[in-house]
Amino acid sequence: MDREKAIKAIEDLLDALGADRTSEGLKDTPRRVADAYAELLLGEGKTAEEHLSRTFNTNCGDMVVETDISFSSTCEHHLMPFFGKITIAYIPDGKVIGLSKLARTVEVYAKRLQLQERLTRQIAEEIMRCLKPKGVFVVCEAEHTCMTCRGVKKPGSKTVTYCSLGEFGKENREEVLSIIGK
Repeated sequence: MDREKAIKAIEDLLDALGADRTSEGLKDTPRRVADAYAELLLGEGKTAEEHLSRTFNTNCGDMVVETDISFSSTCEHHLMPFFGKITIAYIPDGKVIGLSKLARTVEVYAKRLQLQERLTRQIAEEIMRCLKPKGVFVVCEAEHTCMTCRGVKKPGSKTVTYCSLGEFGKENREEVLSIIGK
């Protein structure tokens, strides 16, 4: 991110909104907003391969499920936050990864301008590509502030997306959904 260019753009936006940038509350706002976006978009251009490359051999072929991985992301349509929880399930094929690596994978793809549908698929595809399990199932449930704070203004409404890859059959999907109460 070009920090100086971002600061200038935020100054221009404040000017276009008729805000007094010299007021005490707005004086450092362009810098703060630029710093916030730099943090919110840390995953831009990255993959989760480094997190998913450290594996452990196993004989176990039973499903592994990590639930309630919290995330926040930025909607590319309105530059507003959306946030929620992700569940990742996979069926190992000779190797597993440390559970924290699933949360790190979520962070890589959430920390960019994003669509929830794409986020869900990117996580599943990256796990499938790097870990090569028999199957992967990702469930993402999120609240979008572009729905709750503007437009239709429906606080509490949630969007749920799923992505199932490989040999993740209907029975496995139903088991994961029952675990998370869906």
